Amino acid sequence: MNFTPSAFARIALALAVIPALLPAQAPAQTATRPAGAVTPAAEKPPAAKAAPSQPQPWTRIPIPPLHPFKPAQPKRIELPNGLVIFLQEDHELPFIDGTILIRGGSRDVPSAKVGLASMYGESWRTSGTAAKSGDALDTELAEKAASIETAGGTATTSLSWGSFKQDFDSVFADAMDLLLHPEFKADKLALARSQLATAISRRNDSPDQIAVREASKIVYGASNPYGRQAEYSTIAAVTLDDFKSWHDRTVVPNNIIVAVGGDFDSAQMEQKLRKVFEPMQRGADFPVFKNIFPDPKPGVYLADKPDVNQTTVEIVGLGTERNNPDYYALAVMNEIFSGGFGSRLVQSVRTRLGLAYDVGGGFGADYDHPGLFRSEAGTKSATTVAAAKAILDEISKLKSVPPTPAEMTKAKDQVMNSFIFNYDTPQKVLNEQVTLAFYGYPADYLEKFRSGIERVTAADVTRVAQKYIEPGKLAIVVVGNNADIKPPLSTLGPVTNLDITIPPPPPSMAGASSRPANSSTE
Repeated sequence: MNFTPSAFARIALALAVIPALLPAQAPAQTATRPAGAVTPAAEKPPAAKAAPSQPQPWTRIPIPPLHPFKPAQPKRIELPNGLVIFLQEDHELPFIDGTILIRGGSRDVPSAKVGLASMYGESWRTSGTAAKSGDALDTELAEKAASIETAGGTATTSLSWGSFKQDFDSVFADAMDLLLHPEFKADKLALARSQLATAISRRNDSPDQIAVREASKIVYGASNPYGRQAEYSTIAAVTLDDFKSWHDRTVVPNNIIVAVGGDFDSAQMEQKLRKVFEPMQRGADFPVFKNIFPDPKPGVYLADKPDVNQTTVEIVGLGTERNNPDYYALAVMNEIFSGGFGSRLVQSVRTRLGLAYDVGGGFGADYDHPGLFRSEAGTKSATTVAAAKAILDEISKLKSVPPTPAEMTKAKDQVMNSFIFNYDTPQKVLNEQVTLAFYGYPADYLEKFRSGIERVTAADVTRVAQKYIEPGKLAIVVVGNNADIKPPLSTLGPVTNLDITIPPPPPSMAGASSRPANSSTE
């Protein structure tokens, strides 16, 4: 085994520290009493002298301050037709990667065709173009160790590519052919539908997945784009014409952000991109996503799974958005509440009470809609109620127990250190800048984050806890074997039984699932 100099340094430090951590050994006895001798009752061993208090060795390791956070900003170009380009040079490796982010995703499709965006993203790449089928493209790209991929997400669809720099021109040409001249094929639509049908048939296999899915439905609403789910009937309704109309509607320059990073000259790359994208004709602006997000109805929601011997608990409510001025204070509150093994939630529910082998959560924040305030635990059936009560108790303590100076220092350090490592490469910075631009955030959002966290005080954490933490508005979602849960869930509040039965496929999809629609293991 080869050791680096830093590894030797860590070993040396450990050898120096370990003796200090071991208990002191009592000196060997050199004199013994005669056999059968009796110790006088009044004779007592001398009291041990208390060792002088010494700082733990690891506390003497100096911790340098964080360096100023000044990430290399990508070059931003906006074309007359509204298309935006970001270029980030990175000459460490001879690769070039690109992404085309397109507004419009699953949250924008009709409720009768939920699943369209993901099926479109799958079929787009596998179908290929009139000039080159998806299968032929697979072979050609494999020979170059390159890739071209398409995907459908919640708010976007995307096309991405990557290759060695010497293959950029040919791979980029194939990617642009796929962007501008796709040829959606019936057999690839059928394949995408079959794959999604399989996922639907297995969506009740995992208690954790059930809990996450049902929690989202309860908080956002079953018909809300962030709560609804694909069914056999909705994916059966998707046609090739849907793919074509979706593509024509979304793939317009004023609806697109292009990001390219890697080993290239920005001026030359800009000219290549302008040549392809400037001729595109501006289209209709994609509508801004708007929806209503009321608080969930409080109570206990049970998804009964007789085939399991443990329980997944989710305690959920509405979170906030990242552009909230209180976001920084909420981030520090999150770290105190559930940020790792030293957090209040883990120390209480897992370490001290021993009620859960897995516990976590946080006050979620998304870019353009409220995230989820989620606290979750995996526990034994018999400790379900106790674990839920312990989590609720820690949630309430956010309002009643102010953070200590030690909690504040640790939480802020952890938030800032993890933040720095989230953006420690040019590609990570490029990806985040594209995301910020997509959602309309200022370009200096990342630079302001550190100062925003540094300004947070204990009073700020207490204030946001009082403002946003409302235990009475939270819903408790339980997935487990109800017969084994003692005391009953009704001790937590009114119980609503959740129907997680999967509706059967329509006649047009006969045979889509070989498993019974009401099977508990679906």
